[in-house]
Amino acid sequence: MNNKTMVTSIGLLYEQQDNGDLNTDSNIFGTDVSLRYGFLFEQLEIVYEGSFISQNITFAETGDSDRLTDFSRNRAGIKYLIFDPFKNPERNKPNLYSWRANNVFQWKNLIPAVSLYAGATFNLGDNPFYVGDPTVAPRGAISAQSRLSPRFVLITNVAYDRIGTDFPEWSYAVSVTHAFRNPKWSVFLENQGFKSDRNSDVLLRTGIAHLFNQDFQADFHVGSNFKNSPSRIFGVLGCSYRLDFHKDKLVQIEDANSSENKKIKKQNFKKNRKRVKRAKRKAKKEKKIEEDF
Repeated sequence: MNNKTMVTSIGLLYEQQDNGDLNTDSNIFGTDVSLRYGFLFEQLEIVYEGSFISQNITFAETGDSDRLTDFSRNRAGIKYLIFDPFKNPERNKPNLYSWRANNVFQWKNLIPAVSLYAGATFNLGDNPFYVGDPTVAPRGAISAQSRLSPRFVLITNVAYDRIGTDFPEWSYAVSVTHAFRNPKWSVFLENQGFKSDRNSDVLLRTGIAHLFNQDFQADFHVGSNFKNSPSRIFGVLGCSYRLDFHKDKLVQIEDANSSENKKIKKQNFKKNRKRVKRAKRKAKKEKKIEEDF
C-alpha cells in the first residue's frame, strides 16, 4: 500500500510587541513553515515546524534600536497515531432512523484519537532568541483529537521542549474548530500557553479558513496575550497545499483488474482477428473451387 502524503503550510506573520519592564517597542516580521510527510503506513508522519523572524527593537528611553534575526522555532520529529476510535466500523455506523442522533454531541465523541511525538529543537549558530542553548535539544509531545459532532473538532496538544537544557519548557494548546453549513468555510478558537524559567505566557487566537479544493486551503488568524512584559498582538496569513500520493488497496485492486481487463481484451482482439483472417481465407478458397467447377 502506498500511503505517501505531504502537506506544506506557509504563513506570513506580523507582530507588535511592547515590553513595559524593558521600556521597548518591537515590530516583528516573519515566515511560518510547516511540513508533514506520511510514509510507510497510515499512522506515521515526519513533521517539521519552523518560524524565521526579524525583530526590530526600539528603546524608548534612549531612542536606540536593534535588530534580532533568526529562528524563533525550528524543530522536527516523528508523529505516530497510537489510537483512532474512528477506525471502529461499529462506532461509525450512521443511525438510519434519526438525523439528530447523527448530528448532535454524544458522550462517546469525547473519546479522542491519540498521537505521540518524539523529536528535537535545533539552534543553528548563535541564536539571539535562545542564547546558550545547545544545538540539539529533545522534544516530546502528545496530541488528542475528538470529533464532537460532524461540525465541531476539539484538538489538545501537550509538549515538553528543550529537555535537558537550562530552560526546559512546558506548553499546551487547546483549539476548537467549527465548519459552517458550507463546509468550505471554518473558524477556530485556540488557547495556548508556555511555561519556562526563560518565558511564560498565555495566548488566545482566532481565525478563519477557506478550502478551495481538497488539496488547497487559505487561512487568516489574529491573536493576543494578557500581560505587558511583553504585550503581544499578531496576525498570520497563510495557506496549505497537500500532495496526495496515497493509493489504497481498493484502488490497487481496481487498477489491477483494469490492467487485466485490458490484457484480456487485447488477447480476445488478436484471437478474433485470427478467426476473421481464417474465415476470409476459407471463403476465398471455397470461391476458387466453385469457379474451377
